[in-house]
Amino acid sequence: MRILVINPGSTSTKLSVFEDGKEVLSEKISHSREDLAPFKKISDQFDFRKQIVLNFLKKHGLSPEDFDGIGARGGNTHPLESGVYRVNQKMVEDLLSLKYGAHASNLGAPLAFFIAEQAHIPAFIVDPVIVDEMEKVAKITGLKGIEREARDHPLNQKAAARIVAEKLDLAYERANFIIAHLGGGISVASHRKGRIIDVNNALNGDGPFSPERAGDLPNIALVNLCFSGEYTKDEIKKMLAGNGGLVSHLGTNSLIEVLERIKSGDTYAKLVFDAMVYQIAKEVGKHAAVLKGDVDAIILTGGLAKSKELTDGVKEYISFIAPVFVVPGEHEMEAIERGVRLALLGKEKIKEYA
Repeated sequence: MRILVINPGSTSTKLSVFEDGKEVLSEKISHSREDLAPFKKISDQFDFRKQIVLNFLKKHGLSPEDFDGIGARGGNTHPLESGVYRVNQKMVEDLLSLKYGAHASNLGAPLAFFIAEQAHIPAFIVDPVIVDEMEKVAKITGLKGIEREARDHPLNQKAAARIVAEKLDLAYERANFIIAHLGGGISVASHRKGRIIDVNNALNGDGPFSPERAGDLPNIALVNLCFSGEYTKDEIKKMLAGNGGLVSHLGTNSLIEVLERIKSGDTYAKLVFDAMVYQIAKEVGKHAAVLKGDVDAIILTGGLAKSKELTDGVKEYISFIAPVFVVPGEHEMEAIERGVRLALLGKEKIKEYA
């Protein structure tokens, strides 16, 4: 069984070919600011990214007809349950309209749909970024009309959860995990019996501050900033998600650079790093309460989980709660392929987007 996986990101397009569950080809095509400058909207990049996929196939002597199915990273649609969804015309239209949010991941399903149509094979997304399994009580805030939203990293979180569940000889659907995805945005979630029942909105910058997100802020201070007259609405939004966190304090989103500055004696960089570790750990502690202390394991995953300084710092605070597992990196390509393969084999329910 041969499956093509397409994963468009903000500055790259990742492509992989799997045969019977094994990755046999993989390529990450980076896109410079100059490459993307001509496109005013994410959806305007469709033809540019489509050509990249076609070039990849041609380079390796492949065509759409060589695949049994196509898998893609899911983008911003209306909220969905986790699982495997068949890509249809309505999904493509919703994603390209950007009406539910603009991110490069919106291009994944349209690209998969285009390639799949050439060969009359199915295209799917798996555990998209807008998976919403939050319990009603977790959504309520202190202001009627404003609810918390799930915008996080369900694809990689659930992939990491399955890796740890196997180590523990548990079924993911029977386990309770606290999972922290540590990347440019940081999401910390309660996974109870296979469902993400509570999580911060990492896309918009809620929760702990991260390399690029401001995290939770004091309400009145934020209100005063918004009405200071010094910034536009778009500038404030960029401060919260894009120019917040390490970028705001230290002018960089690179944890490697921050750690190098700490080694060279930068005491402020050390303070900010320690504060980020503190906030991640505190968020994990909140989820221990959500799960009422019934936690099988805590999992640290994502790109930043490759940093021993970061994971060791977080562990120091939280290891009393439950065993801590580090599953570094992102496992999105494997997770998408797994979902598509199981769907094609009839072992995973195929859900329809409406």
